[in-house]
Amino acid sequence: MNLLRGRTLTSTGIVYVVLVAAILIGAVLTTVVKDRNFFAEGNLTAILTFASILGLVAIGQTLVILVGSLDLSVPYVVSIACVIGARQMDGSNSNIVPAILAALAVCAAIGAVNGLIVSLLGVHGFIATLGMALILSGYIAARIEGDQGLVAPAFAKIDTTHVGPVPTEALVMLAAALLAILLLRKSRLGHHMYAVGGNREVARLSGIRTAVPVIAAHTLCSTLAGLAGLMLLSRVSVGKASIGLSGNYDLMSIAAVVLGGTLLAGGKGNVTGTLGGVLIFAVMDQVMSVVGVAPFTQDVVRGLVIVLAVAVYARRELDRRPAPFDRPTGLDAALQESR
Repeated sequence: MNLLRGRTLTSTGIVYVVLVAAILIGAVLTTVVKDRNFFAEGNLTAILTFASILGLVAIGQTLVILVGSLDLSVPYVVSIACVIGARQMDGSNSNIVPAILAALAVCAAIGAVNGLIVSLLGVHGFIATLGMALILSGYIAARIEGDQGLVAPAFAKIDTTHVGPVPTEALVMLAAALLAILLLRKSRLGHHMYAVGGNREVARLSGIRTAVPVIAAHTLCSTLAGLAGLMLLSRVSVGKASIGLSGNYDLMSIAAVVLGGTLLAGGKGNVTGTLGGVLIFAVMDQVMSVVGVAPFTQDVVRGLVIVLAVAVYARRELDRRPAPFDRPTGLDAALQESR
């Protein structure tokens, strides 16, 4: 007990305590209401499948939010990647690698443009990516009609291959999360992302080229959204232009990031917390679907969880705020957040 005295639970710790509570409540509800085993392999696979796609988008969204920006174009990037991948594969296994490279290259270019607009033109990420979303939406409506292309048989196996209850998509998502964690904790670029998000002007005065982390974050965000689109392609078998919007990946990814403890203002948060937020939403959605909760009520529950989480984090920040002369500033503060 003495070892725990004086220690406070971190935001990430709170997220995983809530996740455990959600799992326990879900297990009770599914047993009592529907007499089903929450820990059955099929149920766990459904949760991880949902978490995989949202997780990929949310990891990228975390990077963007950490630098003080936002990305509302991710649903359309998901759709673009799905369509390009299907068109390029055209049902042939020999086209898998070129199709993946083409889809991710286009998505990365979209993200780079977003980053350039935000960093060099000084446009807020909300407006810049909203404009990009409208451009992509117009392009999709004008140039893409109906289902496109066909997935290669070998690529389609991604959706049907599992390691126990763990789908392949979940392993891809976890690999992306590990790389993002290493980027933020071990690389100079990751430290600069925290610094720019914490205070861009102080970061600039500290000698950081503030445009580089912003452009990198947006590029990686769109690339991960493109990867999510390719994972969805393995599931639906054809390129669907509406697949990104049907998942509400813009708002859901932002909600998962916020629920995971990352500040929307930037400069504080981590991918580990985001994964916890994604899993909470995945557990909630699966439980509510099994129990038979109406879609409207599901949205109400999600909204209440988000508001409660933000309120708790805001109150904790006020309680833990140090005296003015004790606060670290600039790069020192950023490095503390990255640990």
